Amino acid sequence: MSMFRATVPQLKKMLRNLDGWLEKASAHAKAKNFSPEVLLAARLAPDQYPLLRQIQAACDSAKFAAARLTAKEAPKHPDEEKTWEEAKARVASVVAYLETFTEADFEGAADRAIALPFLGGKTILGRDYLNEMALPNTYFHLVTAYAILRHSGVDVGKIDFIGSLTLQD
Repeated sequence: MSMFRATVPQLKKMLRNLDGWLEKASAHAKAKNFSPEVLLAARLAPDQYPLLRQIQAACDSAKFAAARLTAKEAPKHPDEEKTWEEAKARVASVVAYLETFTEADFEGAADRAIALPFLGGKTILGRDYLNEMALPNTYFHLVTAYAILRHSGVDVGKIDFIGSLTLQD
């Protein structure tokens, strides 16, 4: 499987799934007569990021994965979102960014040396970065966002997390 196929389609799918969870959360808040913004501050543990920061981190991890693997500049998001609409717009903007990538952009990505600020001057190969850092980190924040919503009473289930499947006859 190419680096593009292992990255962009799956990251877009998962961010779209996140958007679907947020839609369900908004409907849940409306049905329970409270503002969905209340959920942005929800967290599972006192020392854990709240939902809003989980959304931001999932988006950052996804956009940086594509950008670093292709040696492109990622869009800047200064983490200034405060409202439900702004959080959803963040997700939409990263999906739109991911849609700009092509298979050709990922040529050489597996063997590209990627420097990260916390690696102390060392680099990691693109294939290792994707499998050991980028995807696990993105899923960590997605799972946590999902769990916060589920814990808050939002009716999301496994199929909401997994999303659509590419089926064959």
